[in-house]
Amino acid sequence: MNALFDDLMRAFGLVEPLAQPAFLTFLRVGAAISMLPGIGETSLPARLRLALAVMLSMAMLPSTAALPMTGTLVTAFLPEVVIGLTIGFALRGFVFALSIAGSIVANSTSLAQLFSPGQEPQPAIAQLLTLGGISLALEADLLPKTVGFLLASYDALPLGQWPEAGEAASWAARHGDMALSLGLQLSLPFLIGSLLYNLALGIINRAMPQLMVTFIGAPALSLGGLALLAVAVPVMLSVWLAAFNGFLGNPGWGQ
Repeated sequence: MNALFDDLMRAFGLVEPLAQPAFLTFLRVGAAISMLPGIGETSLPARLRLALAVMLSMAMLPSTAALPMTGTLVTAFLPEVVIGLTIGFALRGFVFALSIAGSIVANSTSLAQLFSPGQEPQPAIAQLLTLGGISLALEADLLPKTVGFLLASYDALPLGQWPEAGEAASWAARHGDMALSLGLQLSLPFLIGSLLYNLALGIINRAMPQLMVTFIGAPALSLGGLALLAVAVPVMLSVWLAAFNGFLGNPGWGQ
């Protein structure tokens, strides 16, 4: 029994130096995972998300254990959580872009009420684009790329230190602008099509006031929107995935 106890104490002595870096790594990774597209969805069980956070933390520990840290575990606790949430929110912004694009497409094609508003908090087209984008991201090795992304974050956002307020605000503003502009770019064909369609409908109504263009135009708009959606969705998702992978490779910290 004494020999077993001595072995356990020696093992604990080997593990003890890694306890603090492992915990701090888990704080950043766990906070980011909670908002990561696909992995951070509320539809996934909390235990599965926790297990993924632990596994990713262990995968990153050999690299993060050697990083220098100023301060103590107590002072580093909150900065690591905030940094992780900021990273997760930045990645979640690409899902917001798909949701924005889907909502614009649904309203442009009169398909915003395709299903009952009480069933989903957003239009069905936005749900389609969001699920398609998340599926493509997972298929394109999202988790390994996320590990590389989080490891690279330690160069710009050192372990246990608060990010510089001005740079953080500038980076967040640029990323918010990028997510909004990406959503508008994805929906641009539908905006142009809707504008041209309504312009043509107005001209027809002006030329033939007795024709009930509303009864003819609304079904035609929805049918044309569905046809354009079938053609445009693969292109929209490929553009979105390229932008997402580009951000993972170059998030633009400190610019």
